Amino acid sequence: MSFQPLGLCAELLKALASREQFKRPYPIQQQAIPPILMGKDLLAIARTGSGKTAAFILPLLQLIQRSVPGGKQPLKALVLVPTRELAAQIGEVAKEFGRYLQPQVKSGAVFGGVSINPQMIMVNHVELLIATPGRLLELVEKNSLQLGTVSILVLDEAEKMLQEGFEEELQQILALLPQKRQTLLFSATFATDVQQLADALLFEPLRIEIAKATVETELISQLIYTVTPERKGPLLRYLIKNGDGEQLLVFTSSRKRADNVAQKLLQNGISAATFHAGMSQGGRTAALERFKAGTLQVLVATDLAARGIDISDLPHVVNYELPRSPNDYIHRIGRTGRADAHGDAITLLCPEDLPHFRVIEKRLGRRLIKTDTDELDLAGY
Repeated sequence: MSFQPLGLCAELLKALASREQFKRPYPIQQQAIPPILMGKDLLAIARTGSGKTAAFILPLLQLIQRSVPGGKQPLKALVLVPTRELAAQIGEVAKEFGRYLQPQVKSGAVFGGVSINPQMIMVNHVELLIATPGRLLELVEKNSLQLGTVSILVLDEAEKMLQEGFEEELQQILALLPQKRQTLLFSATFATDVQQLADALLFEPLRIEIAKATVETELISQLIYTVTPERKGPLLRYLIKNGDGEQLLVFTSSRKRADNVAQKLLQNGISAATFHAGMSQGGRTAALERFKAGTLQVLVATDLAARGIDISDLPHVVNYELPRSPNDYIHRIGRTGRADAHGDAITLLCPEDLPHFRVIEKRLGRRLIKTDTDELDLAGY
């Protein structure tokens, strides 16, 4: 099936045709775009990497562009997201898809960690705004932005927003929005708090469930290596130096560990950088741009990056340490195996982590084969 029957205008279809990964719609796009264009509320359960950003950005652009043609328009649509990187990423997607529209839809992204002054100027002219909750409220408090004209609200990665403690900010924002509006809620899981949020916000919503709470593993090879703690660093460097030379996203459980792992990789001649909340926004942006450009082989990140990095052809993900929850494991390995491309998810498993990993396996619904590395010669790594 092509995008043609979904009701998108010729300009958006032209933008889609210019991108190789959008030759045909993914299930979330196929099911979500028509009802959004019809003005329906939507509850969509879809994992990261399922194509959900295009599923709401494309119809938003069309609805805004056709609402009141010409001249300076007020803010029509608001997309709330939990992380800075996700806001910036969706902002780029909106500009890319909307480049052929005439008149063009004025879109922008606002988030913390950078100067607020340029954002105060930009939001005066924006029709589609992608924002993190904290920075959005700052702009409202400074009288740079009014939310009373918003007719469409999108909550993206709603479960993550609730997990990260944005519930109070979210309630403040909802109080500033018109009661009568179209609301779209996207979440990777349908936990109790997400269900309660959906019940409170959505009016007769269409429910779409693309992926259940288990990871789609047919495109992801999960490789589990058992290793003692003192051999974990050398094993990682061994796998990198004896691998295919492709890029790796390495996850650690703390900023300090991420810094230590990246430093050891650099000392061993492997191009690496860190990506975590302890860095400045400029530092995070620079590291991510180098990684996306392919000039950096290894990006060592905390779980902040599990939702904020979108690289369609990332070949390898490494769990240097296990995440706290099975859901985080699923989101981590979901960074690879995207856009119909195969990927490897590698886990370095210490003996003391085995009970926790069994909980992850239970969540996945199967036991994974584990490869012992005791006999592997790691001298010099």
